[in-house]
Amino acid sequence: MVDRIDVEFPAQDGTKLEAWLFRPADVSAPLPAVTMAHGFGATKFHGLEPLAKAIAEAGFVVLLHDHRNFGGSGGLPRHDIDPWRQIEDWRRAISYLETLDDVDSSRIGLWGTSYSGGHAIVLGATDRRLKAIVAQVPTIDGFVAGQRRVNPAGISALEEIFNEDQRAQLRGEPPRTQKLVDIDPNIPAQYHTPDTVAFLSQEVPPSIWRNELTIQSNRRARMYEPGRWIDRVSPTPLLVVATTHDTVAPTDLVLAAYERALEPKSLVLIPGGHYTAYLEGFGTSSKAAVDWFVKQLVDESSRTNNRAQIEVSAA
Repeated sequence: MVDRIDVEFPAQDGTKLEAWLFRPADVSAPLPAVTMAHGFGATKFHGLEPLAKAIAEAGFVVLLHDHRNFGGSGGLPRHDIDPWRQIEDWRRAISYLETLDDVDSSRIGLWGTSYSGGHAIVLGATDRRLKAIVAQVPTIDGFVAGQRRVNPAGISALEEIFNEDQRAQLRGEPPRTQKLVDIDPNIPAQYHTPDTVAFLSQEVPPSIWRNELTIQSNRRARMYEPGRWIDRVSPTPLLVVATTHDTVAPTDLVLAAYERALEPKSLVLIPGGHYTAYLEGFGTSSKAAVDWFVKQLVDESSRTNNRAQIEVSAA
């Protein structure tokens, strides 16, 4: 059995970050923990609870938070994405886990997916409190991925949209927004592919999620290249979960980045597109993540403790 409670903790600037905390029932000793977060423009309601429960059922405390400006978390402007602020907020989530009596702060792992899969790479490379990383269908290079989504003839017009929004904000106007998803390619939106439209349009309370994104979120996404950090994750163990026909986090970019990663590392490749890992391939992706965290945060800890006991006995 797993209990889920609502919790919140402050970001560095005081912004409230809201999360679900999952605990195995009847915890009698500090447990390893995993911190999780959602991808680009989504919320914790977008299909992540089943994995959080599966990890908790395997004997972990799990913290799944909404990024600032999304879901139950505070922050303005709403639906505005800055990857580097999200990363700094995530460090606060790690610090929050460290304060919990039922968490063994020496055994904390991190799971991220899509855009937050890119964050997982950056955090794995820069925060050694983390002892295991899972990056599922991760963003690797926002510029290259963006170039593939936008017709080259439209790049200049897109950049002018970004620039005019900056000028408007200087005049005191609020940040301009557009749709996050729309199946009609003639309507300005970040994504038009049917699988992305279906996934992000799943039933989520309107008070939690709106089909909206600030224009500057798009500009920042095109500037974000977390794959540059992947060779610095080592010696923290890294699992990459990829799909064979991903166009959101292009498969070739993910596989090339994985080749640059140093050991210890592992790759799970699932047939299908970006959202297969959340949907029909969930059994494979969830088992891979749970097994990785058990191996790195439970089994490795047991081996270390056993070695220490043997050394003490020998002395």
